[in-house]
Amino acid sequence: MSTTVLDKHPAADAAARPARTGRKVAWLLGSLALLAVLAVAGIAIGSRYIPPGQVLHVLLHREPASDDWIVVHHARIPRTLLAVAVGAALGLSGALMQAMTRNPLADPGLLGVNGGAAAAVACATALFDLRGFHAFVWFALAGAAAAAVVVHVLGSAGRAAATPVRLALAGTAVTAVLTAVVNGLVLLDPLTLNRFRYWQVGTLAGVDSAVLGQVLPFLAAGGVLALALARPLNALALGDDAGQALGANPVRTRVLAMVAVTLLCGAATAAVGPIAFVGLAVPHVARYVCGPDQRWVLLLSAVLAPVLLLASDIVGRLALHPAELQVGVVTAFAGAPLFIALVRGRRIANL
Repeated sequence: MSTTVLDKHPAADAAARPARTGRKVAWLLGSLALLAVLAVAGIAIGSRYIPPGQVLHVLLHREPASDDWIVVHHARIPRTLLAVAVGAALGLSGALMQAMTRNPLADPGLLGVNGGAAAAVACATALFDLRGFHAFVWFALAGAAAAAVVVHVLGSAGRAAATPVRLALAGTAVTAVLTAVVNGLVLLDPLTLNRFRYWQVGTLAGVDSAVLGQVLPFLAAGGVLALALARPLNALALGDDAGQALGANPVRTRVLAMVAVTLLCGAATAAVGPIAFVGLAVPHVARYVCGPDQRWVLLLSAVLAPVLLLASDIVGRLALHPAELQVGVVTAFAGAPLFIALVRGRRIANL
C-alpha cells in the first residue's frame, strides 16, 4: 500500500494526532518561556541598566530607599505587566476579529473600535482639558463601545443579517469618519494635538500601575469571553448554516465576539493608545503553528502578542539610548515586514 493511502487511513490520522498536539504544547511552553525571559529583560533594560542579579535581589528584598528598588517597583514592573496584558488583549482581539469576519486581513480596528476610542479621547481632551492617562480610560472605553454598536447597527440594517462582509464594510466606513473627526480636531486645536499625539503614537512609557488596575477588569472579562467563543467560532468557520446545524448561534456568537473585541481593544487602546500590526500579524503566526483550531489560535495569540510587544518595547529603549522610541513606532516597523514575510512565504489561510 502506498504512503499516500497510509497517510489518509483513519488509524494513521489518529496516531498523528498526539504528535500534532505535542507540537502545539511545545510551542505554547516555548512561547511562555520566551515571554518570561523578555519580562526579566524588560525590567533590567532601560535608560538605567540594572544587572539581572540585582533585579532578582530587588525583587526578593524590600529596600524602598534603594534607587534600583524604586525604578524596578514603581516604573518597570508596572510597565512590563501592562505590556503583557495589553499584548494579550491585542492578540486575542485580532484572532477574534479574523475568525468572526473570516477575513485574514482583519485587525482590531476593523470594527471601528480603535477609531472610536481615539475619537472619544480627542473630543474629551479638547472639551474637558484632559491631561493624564487616568482620564483617558473611561472616554476611550465609551468611544470604543459606541463605535462597535454603530458598526453592528449599520451592518445589520435591512433584512439581511450582520454578515462578516457587511460588518467589515460598516467598520471601514465608520473608521474613515472617525479618523476625519480626529484629524479635524487636532488641526483646529493645537493644544489638543500636543496632548493627544503622544498617546496616539502608542506608548508604554509613563503609564503607572493605577492605569493597569483600571483596565485589567475589562481585559480579563474580554479575555474570558474570547476564549469561551472558540468552539462556536470553529463551527461557524464551516459557514453559518453548517455552524447552526452544529449548535452554534451565528448572531449571538458575533454579538458576543464584538463585545469581547470592544472590551479587549477598547481597554488596551485606552491604556497605551492605538498600537498597529500586533493584532494583525500575530494570529497568522499562531495559525501557521497550530492550524485553524480557534482554541489553540486564541491561546497562542494571547502569548505570542505580549512577546512581540515586550520585544518591541525593549528595542525601542535601546534604539535611541538614552532616549526612547515609542513602542507603537517599533511594532509598525517590526510587524509590517513580519506580515509581508508571511504573505510572501505562504498563502494566507482562508478563514
